[in-house]
Amino acid sequence: MTGPGTAPVPPSKGGRWIRHWDPENETFWKETGGKVARRNLFFSVLSEHIGFSIWTLWSVLVLFMGPEYGLTPADKFMLTSMVTLVGAVVRVPYTFAVAIFGGRNWTIISAALLLVPTVAAFTVMEPGTSFSTFLLVGLLAGVGGGNFASSMTNINAFFPLRKKGWALGLNAGGGNIGVPVIQLAALAIIGAGGGPRVLLGIYIPLILVAAVMAAFFMDNLENVKNDTGAAKDAARDAHTWIMSVLYIGTFGSFIGYSFAFGQVLQNQFGRTPLEAAYVTFIGPLLGSLIRPLGGWLADRHGGAKISLWNYVGMGVATAVLIGASMEKSLALFTVAFVVLFVLSGLGNGSTFKMIPGIFQNKALAKGLQGEEAAAYGRRLSGASMGLIGAVGALGGVGINLAFRQSFLSYGSGTGAFVAFLAFYAVCFVVTWAVYLRRTAPRVPVTTATSEAKPQLSYAEV
Repeated sequence: MTGPGTAPVPPSKGGRWIRHWDPENETFWKETGGKVARRNLFFSVLSEHIGFSIWTLWSVLVLFMGPEYGLTPADKFMLTSMVTLVGAVVRVPYTFAVAIFGGRNWTIISAALLLVPTVAAFTVMEPGTSFSTFLLVGLLAGVGGGNFASSMTNINAFFPLRKKGWALGLNAGGGNIGVPVIQLAALAIIGAGGGPRVLLGIYIPLILVAAVMAAFFMDNLENVKNDTGAAKDAARDAHTWIMSVLYIGTFGSFIGYSFAFGQVLQNQFGRTPLEAAYVTFIGPLLGSLIRPLGGWLADRHGGAKISLWNYVGMGVATAVLIGASMEKSLALFTVAFVVLFVLSGLGNGSTFKMIPGIFQNKALAKGLQGEEAAAYGRRLSGASMGLIGAVGALGGVGINLAFRQSFLSYGSGTGAFVAFLAFYAVCFVVTWAVYLRRTAPRVPVTTATSEAKPQLSYAEV
């Protein structure tokens, strides 16, 4: 039997399995838990990072696809919309895969699966390939979007509530950086006169490295179990769907704009592929880097407060984009778009931090205390994260479809930006009404250690 301050002991069933895991116990965390959790976090970020790169692969491949490929702007927006859709849908089964296979084992599998869309794209990426073939191969790249859900579910189980904002923000931010990294790689290849197969050839060995590193350095937690009851409870809980809407506003914006930014610059401002590639990576890079800061600020000041004012900033940036689009000011448009990326990344961290706190509050409202309350919170927050992540990613589908329709109807993205501005206003109102009104319920939240003390209220989640 393992004591609270001793190292985890793997059971006899083989593989890197940890039987005892109690991150809320400060002695356990300081002596062994923190080191193990940080090691798993690092290699989880590596795999998720490459997963994001493969998911957003077609955001840069379309930059290589000139007139000789025979695709219209509407075709390209449809292609990236469908890739985003698959990435959103597979997040649900990926969330449950961690408990079925183990976090380490599933990281190996999910990393290896990235070879399928990469090799397939390498095979078909040439003029003369039909749009339907590109669409089918693009759909395969959606599996990269699922890596986020399984990685977040896995890391959520490793860290205590007091450190989840930082850990989940770092995990997601490190993964999100896969978007600008592949865009930077594309910039270098386009600038050197290379073709899309050079880019794909670079990523095939990197995928193998991620799978091997996960096999050698990650662990499975034996106490992470799929709880169909928890999934049903999370799906019935109004907060799951409220947070899904808020996450559409942040992550949906981030991933949607990541796919669309280069195409908007090409179609609305006549940028060449190289000119578009020079700036498309900047917004996703800054948005990814700032995501851990959003989680850290939420840990200190409350996720709801940070999210509320973040939606204000996103609304202002979008209003500037509308003006720049109407005035055809490329410089102002680019700056405002980058600012919008930064704010979407900050909001990603603050909104995701709210989830564990919300369900911890619900546990204490039920009269639960200590480890019992922490277990309840982990149970429902873990189940809800997959749903929230999937629905949030669907926002990226909506953004690309909105751009497609806006260009078909008006010849620019202005109409889409007006719709986005209205949605950010909705997110602001929902955040204030549900989590920050003075009349909103306030319940004390205690830590899961032996010393119980007030920690959170709904206004501070």
